[in-house]
Amino acid sequence: MASYDVIIIGSGPGGYVSAIRCAQLGLKTACVEGRKTLGGTCLNVGCIPSKALLHASHQLHEAEHNFAEMGLKGKSPSVDWKQMLSYKDKVIAQNTQGIEFLFKKNKVDWLKGWGSIPEAGKVKVGDDVHEAKHIIVATGSEASALPGIEIDEKVVVTSTGALELGKIPKRMVVIGAGVIGLELGSVYSRLGTEVEVVEFLDGITPGMDAEIARTFQKLLTKQGLSFTLGAAVQSVEANKNKAKVTYKLRKDDSEHTVDADVVLVATGRKPYTDGLGLEALGVDMTDRGQIKTDGHYATNVKGIYAIGDAISGPMLAHKAEDEGMAAAEGIAGQHPHVNYGVIPGVIYTHPEVANVGETEETLKEQGRAYKVGKFSFMGNGRAKANFAADGFVKILADKDTDRILGAHIIGPMAGDLIHEICVAMEFGAAAEDLARTCHAHPTYSEAVREAALACGDGAIHS
Repeated sequence: MASYDVIIIGSGPGGYVSAIRCAQLGLKTACVEGRKTLGGTCLNVGCIPSKALLHASHQLHEAEHNFAEMGLKGKSPSVDWKQMLSYKDKVIAQNTQGIEFLFKKNKVDWLKGWGSIPEAGKVKVGDDVHEAKHIIVATGSEASALPGIEIDEKVVVTSTGALELGKIPKRMVVIGAGVIGLELGSVYSRLGTEVEVVEFLDGITPGMDAEIARTFQKLLTKQGLSFTLGAAVQSVEANKNKAKVTYKLRKDDSEHTVDADVVLVATGRKPYTDGLGLEALGVDMTDRGQIKTDGHYATNVKGIYAIGDAISGPMLAHKAEDEGMAAAEGIAGQHPHVNYGVIPGVIYTHPEVANVGETEETLKEQGRAYKVGKFSFMGNGRAKANFAADGFVKILADKDTDRILGAHIIGPMAGDLIHEICVAMEFGAAAEDLARTCHAHPTYSEAVREAALACGDGAIHS
C-alpha cells in the first residue's frame, strides 16, 4: 500500500494539470488512469483529434477554393482518409506522450487502472488500495444519448466514433447544433459529405449571442451544411450500413424521416462518475448527476474534492484546468480564485467563433445599461488578403463606466483574439483601454481595437 498527499482520479485536462500543480507545490502525488494513454477524453477522443481533422479539412478547402486565385495552380489534392486518420493519431500520440513525460519530470506516479474510493482517505486501483490525505475526482464526462437511441460507434456514433470512421460517408445527419456537432459536421462537409444538422431548439449554439449565432448559421449554410431547426428526434433506426432518423417539427407536429450513412449524436455530455463509490460514501450530488462542491472544490465528505466536467459549470477543458490548479493550491494552503465570469468559449470551425462574458440577451435580462462596439473583418486588411473577411468583433461595455462586460467574435483566429479581451476583463479594463493600446498592422487583432473604438467615438476603418 502506497501513501500519498494527493491522489487524483482521472488524467484529463483537469486531472493531469492538477497532478502537476500538486507536485510543483511539494505534495506527493499520484494520478489514476485506466486508459492506455494519459490525457482523458480531450486528448484522446475529443479536443485534440477533432482539431487535427479540422485543420486538415480546412487545408483541403483552401486548396479547392482559394489557391488558384493566389497563383497556386494545379490539381486539388485528393483525400487519403487512412493517412488523414494516421496524422490525427500521430498528433494524439505526441500530446499524450508529452503528459507522460511531464509526470516523470514532476515525479507524479501514474496508477494504471480504474479507480474507486472504498472509504475516505483510500483509493482502490485494481487489487491495490492506496492511502491519500486528499482525493480529487477529475473523471470528466461522457456523451449523452437520446432515450431509445442505440450507439454502435459505426453507423450511429458519438464524437468518439466520428473521429475514426472506416470511410468518409456520403450523407451524415448530425443530431444537435452545439459545438461538437458543428465542428465535426464541418469536417465531413469539407471532405464532401452531405451534412444535415437536426436541432430541437429554434436556433443553433444555445446560449451564444443571438446575432453571432444567426451569422454563424448563414456562413455554415453557405459552406454546404443544411439545418432543420425546431425538430424533436423520435427515433434512429440502424440497418447494416444505413440509418433512418425520424423527427417531428415542433411548429406543426408533422413527422419526417431522413436517411444517412452515419448519424452523429451530439446532444451534449454528462458527468462520468460511475463506479467511484460516491453514493456509498454519501457524497452529495445534484439532480443532473454532478458532484456538489463548495468554493474550494471540496465535497461534503472530508478529504474528497471534485473538479471539471464532474461538477457544475461549462464543460470546457480550460475550465477544468483552472479548477485543477485552484484545488491543488487550496490543498497546499494557498488562496486561489477562479473567475467564472472570464472563461472563454471557442468553436473551431472556419470561421472560428469565440465568446467571453455577457451576451446582449443576458444584459437585457439583467436590465443593465450597455453599449455595443462592432467591427467587421471586411474592414481588416490582413483578413481580406487571407480570404478570411467573413464575420465581426462585438464588444459589450457598461454604458456609464465603459467597463468591458463581454465580447463575441466570429472570424479568423477568433479563439486566439478573444484572450486579449479576457485579460482586459480580468483587470477590469474599459473599452477605451483597449482602444488606446497600439496594435500591430496588419493583424487580425486590429479588428478588436476597432470594435473597442466603436464603443466610443467610432471605428476608424468603417
